[in-house]
This record gives sequence, structure tokens and C-alpha cells, in this order.
Amino acid sequence: MKNFLSILFFLFSIFSIGQIQHCGYDFTSYIVVDVHKNGVKENVKDLRITIVNEDGKEILNINNAYSWKKANEPLVFTQNYLVSKEGEKERYFFPYAEDQYFLSVTNTFPAENFSVKIEDKSGKYPTQIIPLQSYNMYILCSSENQKAKMFGRRTNSPVEVVLENR
Repeated sequence: MKNFLSILFFLFSIFSIGQIQHCGYDFTSYIVVDVHKNGVKENVKDLRITIVNEDGKEILNINNAYSWKKANEPLVFTQNYLVSKEGEKERYFFPYAEDQYFLSVTNTFPAENFSVKIEDKSGKYPTQIIPLQSYNMYILCSSENQKAKMFGRRTNSPVEVVLENR
């Protein structure tokens, strides 16, 4: 009887594990910023893009409250980049964006409470602060994305920024 229960438990465990489908982006979403000059497709390089509060102050990721990466540091975007393996076609690191800027955040990130601040290190373009919306979050696991699509505007929309020279 003891062996039978052990076998039954083992089979149940295998069956249960086989039924759980995980997504590579579980518990993670992304915010993408598409920042370019008017009429130009390519994104401007060497910008500092951060998440800020209503006062324009950078938000710190205290104890990974907003992102699973870089605890206790400001939420700073990275420009997407090409990666390649020998014999394979080049692709972007974050496959849902091209040369845009991106930031990994938690699925519970309260986007409506914050803005993105775009600063040009060279001083060629004026600083811009643009409010975030929940539809700016790239929710990549299908079950979470289906829940988000039930109400309001479509998810997975980048923050669109057009820069004008000073």
C-alpha cells in the first residue's frame, strides 16, 4: 500500500508539473520609449530616459518595488541593441522593439502614477516629461495581456516622443 501511494503521488506530481505553463516574461513587463526627430524613423542615441514622479524627481527602485533589476537605484532606460550568435541572423535583445529605449518593470508597476523624463546629454534637444499610461506597458505573457485588453486602450504601445531642436 505504501508503494502504491508513493507511485500515485509521483504520477500526480508529474501530471501537475506538466500542466503548468510558464511564460519567459512571468511577473515582468516592459515600457518602451520611441524617441526620434520629426519624420525620422531611427531613435536618437545617447539620451538619458528615467521614470520620474509628479515633481520631476527620479524614482528609486527601493527593494525592487518597481523592477526586478537594479534594486535601490533610479529606473533608467536602456537603448535596445543587436545581439547575434555565429551562424544566426542578428536580432534585437528585446525582440518587441527595435532601436527604441526599454525598461523592465514588474507587472504591478503603477504606470499612471509616473512619467518618463527624456534628457539629451549633448544639450541639442530640450528636456521633456511625458506622463505614462497603463497601455504603455508591454505585458508579454498572453494570459496577463488578455486581462489587460479587456478594458481600455490596447496594451503594448510605446511612449511616442518627437524631439525638436532647441
